[in-house]
Amino acid sequence: MPEIISPEELAELKKVPGEVRGSSLKSEFEFVISEQGEAGLKRLEEALEQLGCHLKYEEIKTMDFYPLWMDVVNMVTIKRLFNLNDQKIYEMGQREAKFSLIIRIFMRYFFSIDKVVSEVPAIWKKFFTLGELEIVKFDKDRKSAIVRIKNFKINPIYCFNLAGYFASVVQMVIGSEVICKETKCVFRGDPYDEFSLTW
Repeated sequence: MPEIISPEELAELKKVPGEVRGSSLKSEFEFVISEQGEAGLKRLEEALEQLGCHLKYEEIKTMDFYPLWMDVVNMVTIKRLFNLNDQKIYEMGQREAKFSLIIRIFMRYFFSIDKVVSEVPAIWKKFFTLGELEIVKFDKDRKSAIVRIKNFKINPIYCFNLAGYFASVVQMVIGSEVICKETKCVFRGDPYDEFSLTW
């Protein structure tokens, strides 16, 4: 199998601090199964094993916390192994939100867009032990919002994944198509990431 991540890049990725819920990892594996089948899952697990990232789909516990670097390695490996473009990483983020147990529980109790906006910063803390999420702007009449994430300079792959995730969460509430675009990015020199949502 060709080298997916160089030893030098892997060493840098392993420096990523923080933790993430297993539900994120699990849903990324499920995305691979839906796109590539069981053969794709096997390829992914073998590639991760070669990288010293011992993740097996059947062993991931959705509510446990895992090192965030493992999530980054998993997503980068998925992107490169299956030659996915940024749009596919966006779609992976959309599916993660739809199938997340935490989000489904959340949606049972906060089924209006106003409730989602007020509670979403706390929900971030249920998924990540790193970073802060805030709603900078919410205009119900103009059908738009701006989400800001601070202290979360992890990897550019998250830019597309989170955009898809945010779009999917809002879409589940309002029931119509949502467009989410990153307008500020720490990897382009901005002090934080911002995402603009319109529906």
